[in-house]
Order: sequence, then C-alpha cells, then structure tokens
Amino acid sequence: MGEIAERELFEVLEPPIQRIPFVFNSPHSGRYYPQSFLDQSRLDALSIRRSEDHYVDELFQNATFLGAPMLLAHFPRAFLDVNREPYELDPRMFEGPLPPHANISSMRVAGGLGTIPRLVAENMEIYRQRLPVEDALTRIETIYKPYHATLRKLIARTHVQFGMSVLIDCHSMPGNVHLPGSGQRPDFIIGDRYGTSAAGELSRAAVDLLQQLGYSVVRNKPYAGGFITEHYGRPTRGLHALQIEINRALYVDETTLVRKPGFGALVADLTTFVAALARHVEDYGAYMPLAAE
Repeated sequence: MGEIAERELFEVLEPPIQRIPFVFNSPHSGRYYPQSFLDQSRLDALSIRRSEDHYVDELFQNATFLGAPMLLAHFPRAFLDVNREPYELDPRMFEGPLPPHANISSMRVAGGLGTIPRLVAENMEIYRQRLPVEDALTRIETIYKPYHATLRKLIARTHVQFGMSVLIDCHSMPGNVHLPGSGQRPDFIIGDRYGTSAAGELSRAAVDLLQQLGYSVVRNKPYAGGFITEHYGRPTRGLHALQIEINRALYVDETTLVRKPGFGALVADLTTFVAALARHVEDYGAYMPLAAE
C-alpha cells in the first residue's frame, strides 16, 4: 500500500477552460501495479492485467482539447474497483470481521468482482492467501472515497456552470463479447441503465453518431452501466450519465496488450464522436431532462 500511496493515485486532466458540459471518467484503465501487490498475487505480471480497460484513457485523451475534464485512475482495477459500492466485500477473502454495513451478498461479490476483486477476467484468482481486513478498509478510505469525492466535485462544478452535466464513464469489453441469443459482436455498447441514468435522447444520439462512423452499436445489452452510471445519473435534475464500452478487438491485442495499428484511427473517431455529441447537447440539452425514459 505504501508504494501505491507514493504515486499519484488518480488525476484530473483539465482543459484551460471548460467549454462543454461533459465530464469524462476512466476508472479501470490504471496500470501501475506496485510490487507489494504483485507479491500478494498468484498471477504473473501480464495475467493480472486482464481486468484492465486497456488504454481507454488514451482513447479519450482528446476530451480535454475539446473542453472537458477527465478523471482517470492510476491504480489498477484488480487492486480496487471504484465502479462498485464502497463496501461490496467478500468475507471469504479477508482475515477478520467485515464492518456490519458491508454488502456481502451482491451478485458482483458472488462473482468475485467486488470492491476488492477476488478474480480477474477468465476467473483467475488474484491472491495467494486471505488479506487482513484492515487492508481492504484502508484502500476504501484512502483511494475509493477520495476518487468519488473528486468525481462528485467535477460533476457539481459542471452542473453549476452549464445548468446540466453529462458524465461519460469510459470502459472496454473483451473482443469475444456477443449479444445474448445472437452471434453479433458489437463494437460499442452505450449503457444508460435502461433509460434511468440519462435522457433517452442523449443515449440515442450517442448510438446514432457512432453508427454514422461505421461502427456496430447496441444499447444496454449486455452492459447497461455499473455503480457509477447508476449512482451519478439523475436525468430529471439535468445530471446525465452514460457508460460507453469499447470492443478491445478494435485497438489492442488482448494476448500481448500491444496497441494495434488502428489505435490512432480509433482515437480520431472518438474525438469526432465526442465533438458531435457535445454539439447535440448544445442544440438539444434544454429538452433532454424531459426525455428521460
């Protein structure tokens, strides 16, 4: 823990002037793995990275040039997942009793993907042995809570300045993800918690704009949005939150984690997408709270 505390846990990339009512968040692209964490793990240095949203912060790196702040994690998702409730904890992972307010029975905990994950992708166990419960609580107090406090401030500041805010929660998905009951493998999934975290007009615009760029796009299936989208999206109050999932097969070799030659083209397309969505919000933003589904 000391090693990770010595580094910047997360940072906000700020534009000189915020020109659009957007906040970008990349909570799972952190790729600093302190040696003390690796020593606790039974996984090698490449396998433990399977849960990362590889380079998603870089894919959206031009958001600040367009006038929006971006919050990004440096700590890895395998160490702490801020897209969970603060205390979604698996008692089987820890030595010592969990606090009474811990949520030990969520589906995410059962799947090994709580606030302190037990597994990385492909159901690989992270730890060699149980962790002291104080370790989990320290991660929550010193990383999780400050991260969300920073995100709340960015959203509140944006809402005050523009009268609304649009949170874009940026993620990636494995290249083999396909729609239930079909063989379709979408390039993007836009999640709005089935219309509860953002105005339907905004979600549809995001889907349409990506489709116009030539991508296969679906909405909410199989990913409708996680804790962050659900927690911060209040469209009737002008607080919109969209989750965007990008198919990793578009831009990274999932075995070696080397960026593909098309990486730069995807960055350019996402810059075009963000600029177009911002124009849409500028034109129709006043009506969007009424359009929540």
